[in-house]
Order: sequence, then structure tokens, then C-alpha cells
Amino acid sequence: MGLWSDALAHTTLYLGVHCHTLGLKTTTYLITHFSDFQLACLGSFFLHESVFFFSGLPFIYLERAGLLSKYKIQTKNNSPAAQEKCITRLLLYHFGVNLPVMIFSYPVFKFMGMRSSLPLPSWKIIFTQVLFYFILEDFVFYWGHRVLHTKWLYKHVHSVHHEYATPFGLTSEYAHPAEILFLGFATIVGPAITGPHLITLWLWMVLRVLETVEAHCGYHFPWSLSNFIPLYGGADFHDYHHRLLYTKSGNYSSTFTYMDWIFGTDKGYRKLKELKKAGVEESSSKEE
Repeated sequence: MGLWSDALAHTTLYLGVHCHTLGLKTTTYLITHFSDFQLACLGSFFLHESVFFFSGLPFIYLERAGLLSKYKIQTKNNSPAAQEKCITRLLLYHFGVNLPVMIFSYPVFKFMGMRSSLPLPSWKIIFTQVLFYFILEDFVFYWGHRVLHTKWLYKHVHSVHHEYATPFGLTSEYAHPAEILFLGFATIVGPAITGPHLITLWLWMVLRVLETVEAHCGYHFPWSLSNFIPLYGGADFHDYHHRLLYTKSGNYSSTFTYMDWIFGTDKGYRKLKELKKAGVEESSSKEE
């Protein structure tokens, strides 16, 4: 046991040192070739687009090719036309909404202390801040999402996101522009009030994008994070939200499940899980 503990400790130390060295080299290159504005706005936008599409597009391929279908949560598939419509709208929203928001919010982040210069923050600070962002985002998102499921806001705003009752990775950011601004606040409020290093902001953005793409991917794999991380929602948790009528969906949280558990908005989902464990198939839920 001691041998394995020592090996793990040395491996962790080795990776930590090399990651920090790589981070220093990367940061040095970036800050000597680009301005703070270019990095915070254009760099963040490029990073977001790269991570979002590279992580989301494979799920379109899986669905079209019928690969790993035994792990697909719903049997229904989206048509190629519906998938292409999603991609087209996403590009429009990203350039027409997301990029301007990054540009116009830049002075706020700078005022609150965001920087891209050396030294880099310690891994302890980065971890603490990112964990805080996840917890705060989940809390704010939960209540904002519940508000969007009130009758008028659902009909005029949130129904756009629910056009896809069978979600795939890229549908995670397919929404009405008003919703992008409204729920997007949950993602940026943490960094906005703490003024983190740009590296921390980028890490948070990457993890948040990967999380929401996975939650909408439509597949529950044996290696899905929800199988290993307590209170983590994942695709199975959020897919339930998409396939039911808006008045009965529940499961409003973005990352974790405890908010829905505390306020009883996951009762239908938990009941369904119990029925499935007992070998009873879902038969009474209404699908869109």
C-alpha cells in the first residue's frame, strides 16, 4: 500500500510541476504577443468555440452513425436538418450575442481585478475559485431556470431551447437570445465578483462548457461522471428534463442535483429511477 501511495504522490508532483511549467511558458508567450483585451475577449471567444464544437460535434456523428446506441438515453434521433439548424443558429448567437457580451463586460472584469500577467495563481487558489464558481452558478442557474419554466417565459423565451426534446451536445447553448443573457449571468457572476487570473477564467469556461455539453449529449456511458461524482447530474438527469412537458419536468439544476432534491423538483425523476430499478418501464410520462 505504501508503494502505491508513494508512486501516486510522485506522479501527482511530477504532473503538477510540469503543468505549472507549461502554464508559465504559455502565459509568457500570450502576454508578450497579445494585449489583455485581445486575450480576455477574442482569446476567450476562440477558446470557447473550439472547446464547444470539438466536444459537441462527435455526438452528432454518434447519433447519425448509430454508434454506441445501447448507451443512448432516448431511442429517437434528430434529423440532419434539425442538427444543421442548431449549428447555424448557434453560430449566429455566438457571434451576435456571446462575443459582444465578452467585449462589453471586459471593463467590469478588469475593474474587479482580472489579470493575465505573471505570476500565475497557485493551484489551491485556482481550485478554490473554480469550485466556488460551480457552486454559485448552480444556485443562480437553478432559480433562473425555474423562472423560465413559468408559463409566459416558457412560451416566449425558454421554449426555443426545448425545441429539442431529444438533446444532443450542441443543443446545450441553443436558446433564445434573452435566455442566453439571462442564464448566462449565472456563469459569469462568480468570475465577475472575484476578478480571477485569466488562466482561472479560461479553466472555468472550459469545464463549464464540457459539463453542459455532456449534460445535453443524450448518452449515459459507464464512464459518465455521474457514475463517480456524488450529486453530479449529468446527461441522464438533464435528459429527463428535456423529454417531459415543461410543467412536469423538474431537474432544473445545471451541474449538481442537491438543489432539486432540497426543493423537491426531482421527485418525478427519482420515482422513475426507482421504477426502472424495479424493472418497470416508463409508460405514463408525456413526451414532447
